[in-house]
Amino acid sequence: MEIENVVRIKGLGKSFKEKLILKDINLDIQKAENVVVLGKSGSGKSTIIKCMIGLMEPDEGEICIFGQDMALIDYDELNRFRTRIGFLFQSGALYDSMTVYENLAFPLRHHKKEMGKDKLDELIHEVLENVGLPEAGDMMPAELSGGMSKRIGLARTLILKPEIMLYDEPTTGLDTATAKEISQLILDLQRKYKISSLIITHDIACAKMVADRVVMLKEGVIIAEGSYDEMENNSDEWIKSFFS
Repeated sequence: MEIENVVRIKGLGKSFKEKLILKDINLDIQKAENVVVLGKSGSGKSTIIKCMIGLMEPDEGEICIFGQDMALIDYDELNRFRTRIGFLFQSGALYDSMTVYENLAFPLRHHKKEMGKDKLDELIHEVLENVGLPEAGDMMPAELSGGMSKRIGLARTLILKPEIMLYDEPTTGLDTATAKEISQLILDLQRKYKISSLIITHDIACAKMVADRVVMLKEGVIIAEGSYDEMENNSDEWIKSFFS
């Protein structure tokens, strides 16, 4: 069976002033694959995501998504691309003054202006079911726990039916049980919708649950990649320090 790469990153490099953030990053993500990037804080993990969605411009290398070189597409095309790529921020990034329903309706009204209310209601109900919060539509963000807020942030991202999900520290700040629930949700969505995901984390329990492949990033350089078990049993002392 032919492998379908939905993301291909080649020779990606990024510096801020004199500080090297990423060096010669080569990374493919296949259809319906969960790739976890593990590394210490400040190792450049989140910079990969920001370059992928056009929030930062790489200094060198190329990023191809769905076969398109991201450096060659114009602003309108980039916006269309972003509807196919979901991004879950660390904070959940909900609008405090809107109900959960209004938060979920917002991206649909922005990107699918022709959509009628019945279809809107149907999609909102579907994503709330998917994240296990079917009754939360009338709640305000201030009423949500950290785990609920993360789930609603994920629901808002999923409502545009992205083909790729980018998770930036999805379990940070959550207790162990809630972090496990979010990790399970990432796995369920991959299986249900065949979503390809890049998961930036330093949560080993999350990585163990969701990863088809683990990429180890040290000071902006990929030093190893493989299955979770392969990384856990790697002889390199720095890599071993994550799993001990």
